[in-house]
Amino acid sequence: MAPSRIAVVTGASSGIGAATARRLAEAGYRVVLTARRADRIEALAKEINEAGHQATAYPLDVTDRAAVDEFATAFKAVAVLVNNAGGALGADPVATGDPANWRTMYETNVIGTLNLTQALLPKLEASGDGTVVVVSSTAGHATYEGGAGYVAAKHGAHVLAETLRLEIVGKPVRVIEIAPGMVRTDEFALTRFGGDEERAAKVYQGVAEPLTADDVADTITWTVTRPSHVNIDLLVVRPRAQASNTKVHREP
Repeated sequence: MAPSRIAVVTGASSGIGAATARRLAEAGYRVVLTARRADRIEALAKEINEAGHQATAYPLDVTDRAAVDEFATAFKAVAVLVNNAGGALGADPVATGDPANWRTMYETNVIGTLNLTQALLPKLEASGDGTVVVVSSTAGHATYEGGAGYVAAKHGAHVLAETLRLEIVGKPVRVIEIAPGMVRTDEFALTRFGGDEERAAKVYQGVAEPLTADDVADTITWTVTRPSHVNIDLLVVRPRAQASNTKVHREP
């Protein structure tokens, strides 16, 4: 693979995004790290470069369309776009859910993905062999109590990927959706519950081995590095202990 092949990873400041950036850099891509927290992505870019790979940090809010469009002007061609920026806020029932949380989740998970995909699609086509990855969730495929806002947002991301694949068939761009189940990262559940460490810990209580960010990053990298004619439309990945969004084996 030519070292000039560029992979853009959104939400690269932590968790799945950071792990994916490391994995793609190891696979030979020149990785562009985007996130709002400049210090985090700059430190990660330094780590990747010191390991002998290629990475550049670019602070970016994926919901800011003007900033996204400006970002896109930096490239003539892009090989891979990993739409990973997203997240969950709250776990309230529909009757009492905070509309502001719903709006934020939709803006980040769906509109952010739309912004980057629209801005970089011509660059992906120009590469002659582009790949769009949408990191959705098993939440986008089956609902659960207290999850409607997040489920709605991730279903939106799922539908975006599915529709885009129909619309650009015949062009040299693959569209891949990765739908992780229970993944234990440093921030996902903590952010969802507003920093409440006790509530966040209960999500994983009794689950011996939830997925890690690196497990998902390994899966993403595997799909991206398949031969060009192979499109992994949808890959659902869960820990062995999780049979569905609502059925999880927990040790006493």
